[in-house]
Amino acid sequence: QVQLVESGGGLVQAGGSLRLSCAATGITFGFTTMGWYRQAPGKERELVASITPAEGTNYADSVKGRFTISRDNARNTVYLQMNGLKSEDTGAYYCNAKQVLGSTNAWGRGTQVTVSS
Repeated sequence: QVQLVESGGGLVQAGGSLRLSCAATGITFGFTTMGWYRQAPGKERELVASITPAEGTNYADSVKGRFTISRDNARNTVYLQMNGLKSEDTGAYYCNAKQVLGSTNAWGRGTQVTVSS
């Protein structure tokens, strides 16, 4: 049914940048709220950023001013541009797709982001 394929994770030095991508299939992308979550080792999953079909955005306080979420409906893809990366940003980043009307709540498999200090 719903499939989310993530890419763009890797190793970067503090102060550097990465761009994550998530390609979605099996959903009406233009009617889906997309989000990025992250989970550090031994910690709970937390919301990093989300974007609605109308392109309204929401960010965790810890990433405001540094991260930007965007979407390309023609390509069924959501992006997370991460600038000014810190060691505290290290973790597994997961793509999420959610639709209230259709009770859809799907997750990607995660992509690792490691920031060296």
